[in-house]
Amino acid sequence: MKKHFKFSVVSIAVSLFMANQAGAANTWTESRSDAMGGTGVASGNYGSGALINPALLAKAKPDDDVTVILPSVGVQVTDEDNLQDEIDTINDKINHYKDVVDDLTPREIITNPLGSINQFQGAAKDLADELDYLKGKTARATAGAGLAVSIPNDVLSVAFMAKGYAHGRVSSSIDQQDIDYLRGIQQSKVVAAGVALDAALNGTDQITKNLNSTASGRAAIVSDYGVAVARQFNLGGVPVSVGVTPKLQKTWLYNYTVSIYNFDSGDINSSRYRNDDTGFNVDAGLAADFGDNWTVGLTGKNLFSRDIDTKEVDGVRDTYQISPVVTAGVAWHTDLVTLTADGDLTETKGFKSEENSQYVGVGAEVTPLNWLAVRAGYRADVKNNDSNVFTGGVGFAPFNRVHLDLMGLYGEDETWGAGAQLSMTF
Repeated sequence: MKKHFKFSVVSIAVSLFMANQAGAANTWTESRSDAMGGTGVASGNYGSGALINPALLAKAKPDDDVTVILPSVGVQVTDEDNLQDEIDTINDKINHYKDVVDDLTPREIITNPLGSINQFQGAAKDLADELDYLKGKTARATAGAGLAVSIPNDVLSVAFMAKGYAHGRVSSSIDQQDIDYLRGIQQSKVVAAGVALDAALNGTDQITKNLNSTASGRAAIVSDYGVAVARQFNLGGVPVSVGVTPKLQKTWLYNYTVSIYNFDSGDINSSRYRNDDTGFNVDAGLAADFGDNWTVGLTGKNLFSRDIDTKEVDGVRDTYQISPVVTAGVAWHTDLVTLTADGDLTETKGFKSEENSQYVGVGAEVTPLNWLAVRAGYRADVKNNDSNVFTGGVGFAPFNRVHLDLMGLYGEDETWGAGAQLSMTF
């Protein structure tokens, strides 16, 4: 009686992201900015403005042309409790425990009582140890993707964009009664013999019905489809760009809550656990240039708040919060070096069952050759609810027509991530 216990947050967030073509630590993914500490509100270029700050779309130079991002993708995984390795361990022990229970026939107990009971006690101990380790453990992952076609113009710049971000989390809810029940079998041959005989005579359900621990997989995918427009104005000698992106917003929510002994991440996409919602939202932004080297920016994502409930599964329901995220940024730039910093002025929300985050980031880019850029940065959560990470990456731009950007990140709590972006200028 073998069960597949694939306790993988990566498969939940990333596979759902791939299946739905949606789904990042920010509400956008752009490899150049992600390599620079997740910044970009002031330092992004016009081709990525539709994804980061629509005002940047109006900052194209006279010789800039149509830019297409196709696509930008990224993923970040945090697994501080090493659940990735524990998946196989607990899966093996659950299977072994069930196999031992299945073999507890009256004849086996009578003809080989010592061997049967010892094996049963050993299996109960191993499973109890794993449940004890998994108490309160979680793992999470985010993923993102983006496409954009940006068309600069002196009067009104326009961009068509599609982007998405996914957030997934796996957590365990271990019932102490399960551990106590298994410890009772482990520590007493009398108890073990009584339980074994009852199971042998009345079926293994007599044992499994006493195990009540659950595991939950919670995930959200938000996809945006919109048209960004931007224009630059001159205010007292200061070039100020204003941009706005009205967008259609599609959200999928997944609430997979089952017995930990039957958890299979492949089931999370079932309609029993999934619901969706479609609505309207708006992004907006500002950018201003002070002299040749300084740019400041301000952007607001998802200016209309939306609370969406998951399906109720076995009495469990959660709410996913889409709320405004306002971010300010500043950048100092030359042809060789760009230094930049961003800070969220509001919290980033997600499921109500999770704590909110608020990010700040700093980054740098050095362009030693006109076809090569080297980037690095650091991003932190001032609320201390998400991992702080170091970021880095490189960019290649042969003939200044094809651009390939690569990034990676690593941080505390066993956090890692990677991203890539291909764009073309015509």
